[in-house]
Amino acid sequence: MRNITLAATQMSCSWDIDDNIARAEGLVRQAADAGAQVILLQELFETPYFCLEQDLQYFDMARTLEDSKVVNHFGALAKELDVVLPVSYYERAGLTRYNSLAVIDADGSVLTNYRKTHIPQAPGYEEKFYFSPGDTGFQVVETKFGRVGCGVCWDQWFPETARSLVLQGAEILMFPTAIGSEPKKPELDSSGHWRRTMQGHAAANMVPLVASNRVGHETQGETEGQFYGTSFIAGYTGEILADADRNTEAVITASVDLDAANAYRDNWGIFRDRRPNMYEALRNLDGMAAQGQ
Repeated sequence: MRNITLAATQMSCSWDIDDNIARAEGLVRQAADAGAQVILLQELFETPYFCLEQDLQYFDMARTLEDSKVVNHFGALAKELDVVLPVSYYERAGLTRYNSLAVIDADGSVLTNYRKTHIPQAPGYEEKFYFSPGDTGFQVVETKFGRVGCGVCWDQWFPETARSLVLQGAEILMFPTAIGSEPKKPELDSSGHWRRTMQGHAAANMVPLVASNRVGHETQGETEGQFYGTSFIAGYTGEILADADRNTEAVITASVDLDAANAYRDNWGIFRDRRPNMYEALRNLDGMAAQGQ
């Protein structure tokens, strides 16, 4: 038996960066007080979601890993509280910018700096203007409390992300997120679809999964976004163990037995029965290489 308590958080963000950091710290402390050992904060919580529109002024917010205020702050907090914290931030690397995630171990050390692989481009989600596609590949790290694999937001819609992480040994999947309304399709509410997609990743790979999303109404220029929260923790058969509402700041926790999850996965034989040589179509965007075209 190897029990671990996971936490997801959600909050709204303003342009008062110090207040955002302080409120995020408060959520982390609340989760740690509830016994959580691995705690997930949402995507780019240092500021509002500045990708609603394209605006050159926001390029200047990017910081190197070493100079990131939010990474340094939560590195010290992880060490103080003895918790694992994946921390999302806007990274500058030379002349390039990434949507990045520093995975901080319970001793405060940065285990890896993951750069978001899949970059969306849609009205209200103008990320290709701000970020280059990540070059790190999917990464799994051995933390004090288990092997953690992370993606960031749009990554979570791709089954290849989750499968790649679990094939590399991930025992826990974590996805910090910023998702809500669609400015050009105000009638569309993707919250249920969003959740079911990741529940499927948990079920198909038989690992617990944590997703943290922001809440609140944000405006940039002429574009408005309403983020729908509904952060959740899924068990290793995809069941919802804990979830938050659409509108309010929240901390949720759930405990899982990683040894039981590993045994369950082994018993099903999902990874034993894989046929990688039959998946050639996945290696090409058009899926045609397997047919010799």
